[in-house]
Amino acid sequence: MQDTRPPLLYLVHRIPYPPNKGDKVRSFNILRQLARHFRVYLGTFVDSPEDRCYVERLGEWCAGWKVIPLDPRRSRLASVRGLLSGEALSLPYYRDAGLAEWVRRTVREQRISQAVVFSGPMAQYLDVPGLACRVIDFCDLDSAKWTQYAAGRSWPMSWLYRREGRRLLAFERRAAAAVDAALFVTEAEAELFRSAAPEVAARVGVMQNGVDADFFSPAQGGESPYPAGGPVLLFTGAMDYWPNIDAVTWFAREILPALRARLRGVRFWIVGMNPAPAVQELAAADVFVTGRVADVRPWLAHADVVVAPLRVARGIQNKVLEAMAMAKPVVVSAASATGLVAQPGKECEVAETADDYLDRITGLLADAMRAAAMGEAARQRVLEIYSWQAHLAALDRLLAGHEAKGA
Repeated sequence: MQDTRPPLLYLVHRIPYPPNKGDKVRSFNILRQLARHFRVYLGTFVDSPEDRCYVERLGEWCAGWKVIPLDPRRSRLASVRGLLSGEALSLPYYRDAGLAEWVRRTVREQRISQAVVFSGPMAQYLDVPGLACRVIDFCDLDSAKWTQYAAGRSWPMSWLYRREGRRLLAFERRAAAAVDAALFVTEAEAELFRSAAPEVAARVGVMQNGVDADFFSPAQGGESPYPAGGPVLLFTGAMDYWPNIDAVTWFAREILPALRARLRGVRFWIVGMNPAPAVQELAAADVFVTGRVADVRPWLAHADVVVAPLRVARGIQNKVLEAMAMAKPVVVSAASATGLVAQPGKECEVAETADDYLDRITGLLADAMRAAAMGEAARQRVLEIYSWQAHLAALDRLLAGHEAKGA
């Protein structure tokens, strides 16, 4: 049977399958949603050897694809060209002549008129003939993230990160001016970009994150992966990502010692792929670093409290939504709570200082009924407003509007 769906180009900076880290959760759900209405042609990079075996799985959602192997070490060297050209280093990091040629050829041969880009640097591939509708999902304002990184680093990295923030913002402004819509994960991120780029404010919109509450459900928790012992505090996430590294090292050094003094036998588990050396060094008698796990749900389901002490965070954290969907009490930083629609003290706990974390965590562990009630309220909140399909309807409307104009 002939496939009558219109073709669409989708460009992503990292292969969107499997959805096992924050950006891939969002990019995969967008892919799945797009495939309901379009023949999707995907251009992407694969930067992890473990992900290369999943390339053929893309056929479940894509009519065609181009996957470029990306060696992070070589790409970091390539990004240095940005110092000579005056551009943001993120752009040559994700620049590939083979992918650019595939985009031009695929748009021409498949007569593609619509394109969706995930992550700002991938917008450098959009300057091709034939595209009449372009949408960028910036997710977060990456330029602001680099500027925020600079505040916590010494020279010369502080200078380099501030430079990246400035140059990337200039690119983000040019990219947004050349597309039909620029989307962000929260209204706070969107407003930050509008204030930095008022000339494109009318094109800026919001498409929030969601969570698959059937997959992340208490009923899918399975058997406990934890050995018998004291209460379990859990952090999940990709552990080669600097904000996650900063979060767990700060928590282990500034908060955990005081928790040990109050709570006999408390244990801290760090669950996530590619733990950096700084994370591995945290391992101790009561601090456990797992690396990649096959399924994060049992770890969530059988934890006593999930923590998200991110000091550098933008947008809504998928790790927070997943824990809430699993009906777990969550203690989040004020930065992680930005854009999160949840009532502090009822559906989550919000902490700022080390003393805040100490009080919130000990309070939950001392009152199992209150902790369980918070978890149930958190899951109810997810069911009410955090479905992926509801949030991705914003993208559906943008693309349907273009189709209607072109009809």
